[in-house]
Amino acid sequence: MAHVLIMPRQGNTVESCIIGEWKVKEGDSVSAGTVICVIETDKAVFEVPAGADGAVLKILHGAGDDVPVLEPIAVIGGAGEKWEEALSESPPGTAADAPAGLPPDTRPPAPLPPDTRPPADAALYAASGGAAPQGAAADGAGAQKADAGAPPVSPRARNLALREGLPLGGVAGTGPAGRVIERDVTAALKIRPPLTAAARAAVLSGSPLPQEGTGMGGRITIGDLAPARQGAADVSGGSFQDEGAVTETPIRGIRKVIAGRMFQSLAESAQLTLNTNAPAARLQELRARFKVSEEKGFGGLSKITINDLVLFAVARTLPRFPFMNARKNGDTLKTFERVHLGMAVDTPRGLMVPVIRNASLLTLAKIAEEAGRLAAACQNGTVKPEELGGSTFTVTNLGSLGITSFTPILNAPEVAILGVCGIELKPVPGGDGAVFEPRMGLSLTINHEVVDGAPAARFLMGLCGAIGNIDLLLAGG
Repeated sequence: MAHVLIMPRQGNTVESCIIGEWKVKEGDSVSAGTVICVIETDKAVFEVPAGADGAVLKILHGAGDDVPVLEPIAVIGGAGEKWEEALSESPPGTAADAPAGLPPDTRPPAPLPPDTRPPADAALYAASGGAAPQGAAADGAGAQKADAGAPPVSPRARNLALREGLPLGGVAGTGPAGRVIERDVTAALKIRPPLTAAARAAVLSGSPLPQEGTGMGGRITIGDLAPARQGAADVSGGSFQDEGAVTETPIRGIRKVIAGRMFQSLAESAQLTLNTNAPAARLQELRARFKVSEEKGFGGLSKITINDLVLFAVARTLPRFPFMNARKNGDTLKTFERVHLGMAVDTPRGLMVPVIRNASLLTLAKIAEEAGRLAAACQNGTVKPEELGGSTFTVTNLGSLGITSFTPILNAPEVAILGVCGIELKPVPGGDGAVFEPRMGLSLTINHEVVDGAPAARFLMGLCGAIGNIDLLLAGG
């Protein structure tokens, strides 16, 4: 029987992966170990082998598609076999395909055959004034019944619907017990014209949608939703005519995944940022001594950076403030004895956060070595999935780019993230007046649901002391 290849699960928290590119085309012969496609999460890139010998009978999703885990992506089989029969006989999420321990009722249903999927220009869903998408009520009474039934909605689906201005009343759920999940919202969005930000807000308040908008690229504007204003000129659209060419670039792939995670973090936590600065004179002096250490017979220290020293100070300070070294999962707060330190890394693919395990137990040299190794792995695409999860606190550094203050976004479910800024001369009390000394800016974002401002400020004070006396911190081990 033909082999149905499913989207593999890359960690317990990953709901979907993006198909980066296909390495084969339909009709190609492959072996079980042949890499047939490359997939991406917001953290890493993975290669997917065929899993069976044969020919590629059908590719079910295109490059760039965001596919739920455990959903079929291709069918491998022999000559004469029908890929449709393979899908019907081996639905996704069966015991043979799914990882052990996955409850049967959480596995997604088989995808619709291509000829039964709703066309891109299908009527709009019922709650927006048109017809409901496939599986939803097709008339007003059906839509009212769906609203009254209030089907359960997953957090990711709700956040996406809120972000895109999509009423959930007419969206049919394909999850367990009719639960509306993210892919249901995505499907509804595909059959709806694009909206401006103001129009999205108006749609959520109940305004019906026209079939086509007057904005750029057919976007529906707020004027399209208000009949009394339809005769008014589109000021924003007119201004572009005098400002040269405008390029529109769709946000897709890994950039879209990162955007979703950032929005979800802000939507699901009460974030507050505190700013201060730490004495940096001894930090700079120590770094200067490390740079010439090999000339004096102390090898292995010359590559230690300012960022490595800050990571070391954070790892040594956090155990004194365990409420900062924590993760909030629902109504449960988990605090950790050991520090698993996330470090934000800028890569060509976007932001990645590898984790220095047990950083609170490591020497400065080991932290520097591990930070360098992980950063290089992120840059060249060889970082492992297990190296990109499980952090208890994250540090993101924009100091080398001259940033003096910013607002880091929490790396959920962590309760705090530290932004490291540049070093600049600042006046401080000294002698008969003020003296200028180098100070490093620090921006700490906390989840105010579980961490209050005063305790967070005390942590910052402790960290400033550790950075300002980095030489003494090193002497203490």
